[in-house]
Amino acid sequence: MAAAVPTYPDWKAPAEDGAIVTWPAPRELLDDAIENRKRLSACDGVRVQNVPLAEVRRRTRAWLGHDDATSPIIADGHQAELYHPGVWAKTVLANAAASRLGGLALHVAVDTDAPKHLNLKYPGSSEPITDDDQIGKAHWSGLLSGPTPAHLAQLQQKLAATKYATDSMLEPFLASLRRQSIEQPNLATALTQACHEIDWELGLRHRAILASPIWESEGFLLFAHHVIARAADFARDYNAALAQYRRDQKVKTPTRPMPDLATFEESIELPFWLDELATGARTRPSTFVCHDCDGQFLLTLPSGEEFLFDRAADGFEAAAKLRDWLRKNQLRLSPRALTLTMFLRLFVADQFIHGIGGGHYDQVTDRIIASHFNLTPPHFAVTTATMYLPEAAERSRVCVPCVEQEGHRLKHSLLGEKKRGYLDRIASLPRRSPQRYQAFAEMHRAMSSAVMNHPTMATWQQTLRETRQREAEEAILFDRELFYCLQPAERLEAVVVRYANEFK
Repeated sequence: MAAAVPTYPDWKAPAEDGAIVTWPAPRELLDDAIENRKRLSACDGVRVQNVPLAEVRRRTRAWLGHDDATSPIIADGHQAELYHPGVWAKTVLANAAASRLGGLALHVAVDTDAPKHLNLKYPGSSEPITDDDQIGKAHWSGLLSGPTPAHLAQLQQKLAATKYATDSMLEPFLASLRRQSIEQPNLATALTQACHEIDWELGLRHRAILASPIWESEGFLLFAHHVIARAADFARDYNAALAQYRRDQKVKTPTRPMPDLATFEESIELPFWLDELATGARTRPSTFVCHDCDGQFLLTLPSGEEFLFDRAADGFEAAAKLRDWLRKNQLRLSPRALTLTMFLRLFVADQFIHGIGGGHYDQVTDRIIASHFNLTPPHFAVTTATMYLPEAAERSRVCVPCVEQEGHRLKHSLLGEKKRGYLDRIASLPRRSPQRYQAFAEMHRAMSSAVMNHPTMATWQQTLRETRQREAEEAILFDRELFYCLQPAERLEAVVVRYANEFK
């Protein structure tokens, strides 16, 4: 019987500027972190590739340079991109919680996901943050080069004519990219370092690391070996968890929140990417049943190279062999969404902090952990924040639906008492009769004529046009998904203080 899975609220991003959402409440979040740490560090009964989960976790954290006996890890993660304040809030919460517990706040910058949100947008401009011409083609962000000094000079020239040159954290962010551009790091490294420098200026003290080296660690490769050696069982649990989530959330689309793993008699799709490091190519690998190997699974390359995933193998020996085979063939196994956070939650973090989207996805992850490992899943946390551009605070947001509703009310009031006469006549006629339909059509013709000829409606239509135009003009001001460094330091610092105060 699978372990129990908790229930979750229906989180919503706040509409108000400066508002935050945190789940669970701060005291419970801290208690959950302590409980997760205690339970996972003593979890010897659950075996991952024949090694106690607690031992894999201890060695993974040691690989990260963390003394497992001293302090908890409060972690968050996100793609290496120009993320918005709601995403940045995860790191702020991790800092606040880690500070309260005397632990480490850890941000994992995922440089193995497909690149997105790499355009620097603000009113009047939208420019790519790098001049690498592969920006829309690379399979993962770690393949992209950082911006050249010439490209950064162009960005800063455009920025100089705006208020954001002096009234935001964008200039110090670009200055960091400028300093790094001499050494020519890849884009993910440059963005992670620049954001970390900005966060340090704002008083945050987390550690920021790239995800890609983690996928070559013995802990991750042991986990990957475990999953692939049990590909049929894992795919069954994975797909069943997705199906239950769709039922619970009344999701009709079979590919949401992500597709099932494809299963066939002879092959099973894996929840990893297979990255060709020499070429930048990426595939969704499948493992094949080896009938000569007691039904175990093989990963086979087009070159004919094969790797057998032996369920009975010792975990760390299996991880070492898999590492050597991947290096020999210049390959990397990178986790897809659910396996990525599953690994971080089980083997790295004592408390993992999601945004709202990740919180929904990891409800599926919880079910997989419960069914596949027969383990009550460690608690996770959810947070987000809403910050619009400062200019938005100086104006009220227009309401197109409100104007449309007013027009509907006006339209139906133009006939006055005549409309009551039409309605009484319609009500007196037999339902579904030609006469009733005719009377209904006659009433609407009269209403349409009144709308066309009434000066009040002409005024309303002009108001609607102006309101829609203003809504389009204001869209970027009220866009909560703009890069967080567009905000002034004092607004970001206020968010840092607010999260810190939540834990006092």
